[in-house]
Amino acid sequence: MCRFAHKACLQHATDRLVFLIAVAAQAKGAAVSKLLPDSPGRPAADPSRDGVQAFDWLYHFVTALELAPAVAVHSMDRAGIIRFWNHASEELYGIPSGDAVGRAFRDLVFHLDRQSEFEDVIATIWRTGQAPQASDWLVQSMTGRRHWVYSCHYPVKHDDVMHEVFCMEIDITARKEAETNLEQAAQVFQNARDAIIMMDAEYRVRAVNDAFTAITGHAPEQIIGQPLASLGWGVDDDFYQRIWTGLEGADHWEGELASARSNGQRYPVRVTLTAIRDAHGDVSSYMAMLSDISERKRIEEQVRHQAEHDALTGLPNRILFLDRLHQALATWRRQGSCCAVMFLDLDKFKAVNDTYGHQAGDIVLREVALRVRACVRQVDTISRLGGDEFVVLLADIKGADQAAHVALAVTQAVALPIDIGGQEVTLSASIGIALCPDDGADVDTLLHHADVAMYHAKQNGRGSFQFFSPAMNAHVIERVELENRLRQALDGKEFMLQYQPAIEVATGRVTSVEALLRWRHPQRGLLLPHEFLPVAEDSGLIIPIGEWVLRAACQRARAWRHAGAAVAVAVNLSDAQLEHDGLLPAIDAALDSAGLPPAALELEIAEDALIRGEPAFADTALALRARGVRLSIDRFGTGLSSLEALRRFPLTTVKIDRSYVGDVGHDPVDAAMVPAIIAVARSLQLRVVGEGVETAEQLDFLRRHGCDDYQGFYASAASTRPNLSPHRAWYMRP
Repeated sequence: MCRFAHKACLQHATDRLVFLIAVAAQAKGAAVSKLLPDSPGRPAADPSRDGVQAFDWLYHFVTALELAPAVAVHSMDRAGIIRFWNHASEELYGIPSGDAVGRAFRDLVFHLDRQSEFEDVIATIWRTGQAPQASDWLVQSMTGRRHWVYSCHYPVKHDDVMHEVFCMEIDITARKEAETNLEQAAQVFQNARDAIIMMDAEYRVRAVNDAFTAITGHAPEQIIGQPLASLGWGVDDDFYQRIWTGLEGADHWEGELASARSNGQRYPVRVTLTAIRDAHGDVSSYMAMLSDISERKRIEEQVRHQAEHDALTGLPNRILFLDRLHQALATWRRQGSCCAVMFLDLDKFKAVNDTYGHQAGDIVLREVALRVRACVRQVDTISRLGGDEFVVLLADIKGADQAAHVALAVTQAVALPIDIGGQEVTLSASIGIALCPDDGADVDTLLHHADVAMYHAKQNGRGSFQFFSPAMNAHVIERVELENRLRQALDGKEFMLQYQPAIEVATGRVTSVEALLRWRHPQRGLLLPHEFLPVAEDSGLIIPIGEWVLRAACQRARAWRHAGAAVAVAVNLSDAQLEHDGLLPAIDAALDSAGLPPAALELEIAEDALIRGEPAFADTALALRARGVRLSIDRFGTGLSSLEALRRFPLTTVKIDRSYVGDVGHDPVDAAMVPAIIAVARSLQLRVVGEGVETAEQLDFLRRHGCDDYQGFYASAASTRPNLSPHRAWYMRP
C-alpha cells in the first residue's frame, strides 16, 4: 500500500492525486478542476495557502480510497504494471499491496476463460481513451481465490494524455450465487414434473409452471389472479375451509383429491400446500404442488388385484373370498339375510392334464371360470382355491331353492363340451352346498360343511350337487378316522391276502389264483375291499397298499412254485395305480425280489380304464406286455367297452362279470350275451374267464359255449376236493 511522508513526498503525492482526482471526477461527474492549481474559475488567493489546503484535501481523499472497506481500487499503467492497490484490493484478492505494486496485473489476477476478452477491453481503453461499460467478471487470484467482481475501468488523463487505467471493483460473488440459485429455482419451477402454484396471502394464484398446464389442461391466464378453489376439484367450501384452518396451525397440509382436467376428465391428484413466511414471521404467500397420481393408483390397483386374484382365471383368490364371506356374515348378523357357500370340484380333471397336457388343463380352467361366472350375479363371488377346486359365495339369497337353481345351472354349464385346440373335452362338476345360518354361522364351519357336501356329491355318482346334512358330516368324520387307521394298518401289518383260484373248464386244472386283499381291523374284524378301498384311493394310500399287495402276491407265487404248483398269480390294479408313475418300477421290484418270471404275474384292470383309453395307460399296458406280464380286463360287460378298445390294448384275458354268469339259467338276454362275449374274445385270441360261478348248471353253460376258465364259490370248493392236485388247498391260505 502506498505510504506518504508529509513533505518529502509532496511532489509525488501531488502527481498521484492528480490522477486519482481525475478518476474521481470522471466517476462522480463532479467538477474537480477548481481544486487543481491554475484551474479556470479559481478565485485569486495565496498560492502557498491554497497548495497546503489542496494537499490536505488530497491526502485525506487518497486515505479514504485506500481504506475504503467495500470497493477495491487499483490502477495500472500502459504496461499493465500496478501503480496503486488499496486495502480492499488486498482483502479481495489476498495479495498485500507491497506484493502487488510494481507487478503486472495479469500475473496477479486471471480472468479464466475470458482473459483475452479482458485484455481487449484494457487495450481499447488505451486506444480510445473512453471508459467501457462496467461488467461482471469471474476471476481467480494468484492465491487461488475465485470470485465474481463487478468492475468499472476509467482512463486517467493529464493534459489530455492517458497515464493510467483506474479500476474500482466490488465483490459480487454472493449476488452471483443468489442469481444462480434463483435461476436454478426458476428452472426447477418451470421444469418440475409436478404442477406448482404460487399464491399470495389471499390464496390468489400468482404464478404456475409448465407442468400445471400439462397436468390440468388449464392455461396460465385462466388461473392467474383466481383463487385456488376455482380449479374445480369437486369438493364443498367446507373442505377448503378445513385446509386453510390446517395451514394456519401447521403451515402445511397434504392429501389426495379427485380433480378434473379442463376437458372434464376426472383424475386423482396428490396436493401439498405450504405457507411461506417473511422475515417478520408473517405469511406472505402459499405454494401448492399437484402430482397426478393416476399411474400410481393404476399400479396400486394392479398390485392389489394380483394379490387378491388368481393369476390363471382372474377370479378372486382365497384371501379376497374369505374377506367377502366375512362381510356376508356381518350383513347376515345385521339384517338377517341368508347366504350360501358352494364348493365345486371338477370330476376327472387330472385325466385332462395327463392326456392333453397342462396347457390344455389351463384352457379348461379358464373356460370353467367363465361359465360359472355367467351363472351367478354380480354380487356373488367366485374363487379358485387351487387346482380344479372352486368356491362360490351366494350373497343375500332367499333360501335353498335359489342355491339349488344356481348349482343346477353351473353343473349344466360345466357339462358342455370344451374345445382345446380343435379337440373337445367333456367334464362334470360335483358341488356341495352349505347354507347360513342353517349349516353354520362362521367362516370355517360353512367352508367345512360345503366341502363335506361336495365329497358326498362325488360319492353319489359325480356331476351333481348335494346340500350338507349332519349325517354327511358324521360319515366324513368316520371316513377321516378310517383314513388315519389305514395309515397305521400298513405299519402294523394288518393287511392280508386271500386267494381265489381260476380253474380250467375242460380239465379242472388250476390255471391261476387271484389275490384278494383283506384288512384285519383291530375293532371291526375282517374288512372286505369295498369297505376301505374307496378311502384308500381318495387319500392316495392305495399306492403304498397296492405295492404291498404286489410284493406279497409275488412272494406267495414263488412259494407255490417251490412247492410244485407253477400257477400264475393275479393282482387287481386301481385307476390310481395305473396313473401313477411308479407302477412299472414297483412291478419290476416285486418280480425281482421274488425271483418270479413276468409270465407268472397277471394284472387285472377294471373295464372303465379300458373305456377311457388314456394314452398314459396304453403306454403302460404296452410296457407290461413287453416284459411278459399278462393283462386281463376285469368284470367285462358292466361298462360300455367297444370292440375297438379290446383290439387296441394288448390284453391276454377277458373276465365276464358275475352279473351275466349268475343269470344265464333264467335270463335269455344274459344267456345270449355270454356266448357273444366269448365269441368276441375268441376272435381277438383272448382267454375267457367266467366269474361268480356258484352252481354246476352255470359251469355247464360256460363249458358248452367254450369258456376257458371259471371263478367263484364253486371253483373255490372244487380246488379243495381230494381228486385235485394236493397243492390246491394252499390257494386259499393267506
